[in-house]
Amino acid sequence: MSSHGSQGPSRRSLLRGAAVAGAAAALSPAVNLSAAQAATSGSYTIRFDSGRRQTIWGLGFEIQSDSIGSNNNGLPETVSGVPYDLTESERTRFYDEMLKAGRSDRGFRYCRLAMGLYYRGLDPTKKLMRGRYPGQTALLADMCDRAGVEGLSVEYWSPAPGWKSNDFYIGGTLKSFEPDFLDQFGDALVADLDYLTAGGLRVSQWGLQNEPGMSTPYSSCVYDAQQYRKAFKAVAPKIRAKYPEVLITADSHDGWGKEIGQALLADPEALDLIDAWTYHRIGYDSNYQIDNDFNRLAQGKIVFNNEFEYLDNKTSDWRTINTAQSIMNWMTFQNSPTWYWLHALKPVANAEAPGYSLGFWRPPHDKDFSRFPDLKPGHWTWNPQNWNGLAGFVKYMPWDSVRYHVEESAIQRDQRIMAWKTPAGKPVFAITNRSSTQSFTYTVDTQTTASFEGHRYSPTVNNRALALKTGPRLTITVPPLSVEFWVRTP
Repeated sequence: MSSHGSQGPSRRSLLRGAAVAGAAAALSPAVNLSAAQAATSGSYTIRFDSGRRQTIWGLGFEIQSDSIGSNNNGLPETVSGVPYDLTESERTRFYDEMLKAGRSDRGFRYCRLAMGLYYRGLDPTKKLMRGRYPGQTALLADMCDRAGVEGLSVEYWSPAPGWKSNDFYIGGTLKSFEPDFLDQFGDALVADLDYLTAGGLRVSQWGLQNEPGMSTPYSSCVYDAQQYRKAFKAVAPKIRAKYPEVLITADSHDGWGKEIGQALLADPEALDLIDAWTYHRIGYDSNYQIDNDFNRLAQGKIVFNNEFEYLDNKTSDWRTINTAQSIMNWMTFQNSPTWYWLHALKPVANAEAPGYSLGFWRPPHDKDFSRFPDLKPGHWTWNPQNWNGLAGFVKYMPWDSVRYHVEESAIQRDQRIMAWKTPAGKPVFAITNRSSTQSFTYTVDTQTTASFEGHRYSPTVNNRALALKTGPRLTITVPPLSVEFWVRTP
């Protein structure tokens, strides 16, 4: 049990809550593609009376708790990571201001832990994962406790080298796919979870392999479809037997959509072990979630995006709002219960940091002050164009909020709406304007005479208070490149 209360709903109750989404999918509005992109207004009715949809568990992030080469090239021996590099006061600020988004209780729900990459220490056999530097596990546990994170999403970028064909973290595949070998391999991956939990960490989700079809210049392990199926069928039952409340995901790139997913779909035993299909639609235009159906062959399993960033090493004002709309459209059109940004913080020296991070930190060994000259060693700062795109969801969408259907006069691509009730029953809705040139006016029927307070985010604005508006019909003009959260007042 953590210091912030219970570990939350069980895997089974999470799945039951998300199942509402599948039943409701047919009730989603037909996509209207005839509306001009230049529309300047729209009418909306929030069905808080009868339009209950899925339970939204909360959002996730990844933590870089060890070093990686700039542009994701190699595994440096240098010990550097978060929270390790931060001063104690900066750790506290990181937990309170980012991971909790200034909330008094809890913000992000899940922390993705990259096994074999940012957690890559080994036992003497080189078959079991350990922290690579003294205190790494304890620091992660302390971070989760103090930030109110429910648990880890444990996923392998590579198994321990003792299991690899090349005895190395980078590249290669497993040494064998024979049953006896895979049986031992499964026991080792359970032992990894045992070690993490014995160190004070909690595990909420588990995945066999990040992007299993790809060999990269950092930690990776390549599986073809049948290799993945065999390994998954050997390991996943052991995870479920020892950790029955942990959500088991596949395949952490293309879900059911490519060869690995199709091999799992064709095997009833493998399919039964999957709780959720996970995707990487990294940096995609949020329209992609309007135009594609990720539930079509999901066989009743949950679908969600467990990695999002911008791969070209930069961000932009437009991307701030695109990030917000990615969250909203995965949840509105795909009924996803969660969504993950990639890195909370990246070091200032890593070239990929602007597109990958919500903030930057300066490691104590970094003496190049040509970048962020005012950022002291052991301190961190914001990457506002990324952070402001999702901060409002962390702050105003508490764990286990319930999404409600919104009737839209036309489904716009650059102006999106999503509504939910908090667990306390408070109505909230978010609205965006991704246009860079013109304002957009929403007329929203909230079906209540209560007042709503607004909070605006943009590439340069974070949580600006807006004047109260009283229902049931609210007329709200959203300026270009903005996202607003309207929360019913007590």
